[in-house]
Amino acid sequence: MNAAEHSPRRNTVADMEELVSMPKVELHAHLNGSVRDSTLLELARVLGDEGIIVFSDVEHVIMKDDRSLHEVFKLFDLIHILTTDHKTVTRITKEVVEDFAYENVVYLELRTTPKKNDSKGMSKRSYMEAVMEGLRAVTVVDVDFALQTSDTRTSMKGLPINDTCHGARRKKIYVRLLLSIDRRETTEAAMETVKLALEMRDLGVVGIDLSGNPIVGEWNTFLPALKFAQEQGLCITLHCGEVPNHQEIQMMLDFLPKRIGHACCFREEDWKKLKSSKIPVSGERNCFS
Repeated sequence: MNAAEHSPRRNTVADMEELVSMPKVELHAHLNGSVRDSTLLELARVLGDEGIIVFSDVEHVIMKDDRSLHEVFKLFDLIHILTTDHKTVTRITKEVVEDFAYENVVYLELRTTPKKNDSKGMSKRSYMEAVMEGLRAVTVVDVDFALQTSDTRTSMKGLPINDTCHGARRKKIYVRLLLSIDRRETTEAAMETVKLALEMRDLGVVGIDLSGNPIVGEWNTFLPALKFAQEQGLCITLHCGEVPNHQEIQMMLDFLPKRIGHACCFREEDWKKLKSSKIPVSGERNCFS
């Protein structure tokens, strides 16, 4: 072996290439949290030119790498301003799926909050239809997002196993959707999201997510909608323990969701309950398909 073969840089590059090439499963991806910086900057410049925002005030918010929790939700608030029409929702969905496919993600659970925007004629349903249009618009890879079709053989998990196209194998990404309830929403709005998820089950909607700013809203506000979703057979994932809130963490674990996300601020007794309940944290084995 020569010295170059022992080069840390070379090994690092080789290792990174190997990691990129490996098939991956992504279980905790937010649509709005996965938008390209270049797209956000482009959309922000357009709104800046229209006088809706001041571009210089938001550019650093988009480009900042090391963010506190407060800054993360400040960015999400900005993204909500930038992604308020159907065309943009379709565009970002297409780009996000393409980016995950480029990183060789073969199974993607994409969560998003259906939004209303009366000024743009957007309802929660039309928002989700724009998301579906984005999935259909992807051309660089085959996108499978319908759970079952009459002419497709399926695996035990209900995922199509025939990935040939005109006799040639094509790269494929399986996309499943989680509809998110934002912690700023009312019980009625949360229930509307659950009912929409039930109506769109055959289009790859497999569950309900509770997310949003963890210092906003009360668990009991969303509990009726989450119970209804659970009773109807939808899988539930909860953002849990992002901030210290022992009482809410305990109530969420008592609810027995299929999965939780983050669990950053758990006490020892919270971890014990999590372990005894066998509830996986995001990144564990998929439980939504």
